[in-house]
Amino acid sequence: MDEIMALKNAPVEELQKRYKELYGEDVSGTHKTYLWRKIAYKLQEQKHGSLSPMAKGKIKALIEEYDPINNKALRPDKPMVSQQAPAKDKRLPIPGTVITKEYKGSPYQVKVLEKGFEYNGKIYKTLSAIAKEITGAHWNGYLFFNL
Repeated sequence: MDEIMALKNAPVEELQKRYKELYGEDVSGTHKTYLWRKIAYKLQEQKHGSLSPMAKGKIKALIEEYDPINNKALRPDKPMVSQQAPAKDKRLPIPGTVITKEYKGSPYQVKVLEKGFEYNGKIYKTLSAIAKEITGAHWNGYLFFNL
């Protein structure tokens, strides 16, 4: 324990040297806390022994069940992204409906499609894009068309 605490304030070069002695390889990192923790673990492991196979198995089981980062690698059969189609925005009328808007005295018509909108023979992904086409300024499409 004293050796571990003495190394806590040691310079990086000394920690790198001690790391090489313990692990038998050079370390490229210079993060003092990382090096100190790795050395402390190895010293404790030498003094008290390694984890039992049962403890290692329990750790692996816990990682498989609860670790969200490793779940992707350990459980490729479970999709990380929902396969459901995104819900249709409730503000929109059903596909086939024609939305009408009068802007600066001129009427405008937009047809609602399954995926997108049709205006002047062109398909747009959003109502905001159509509002910008009509006004030349950025608008929230739902506000512009009073939906």
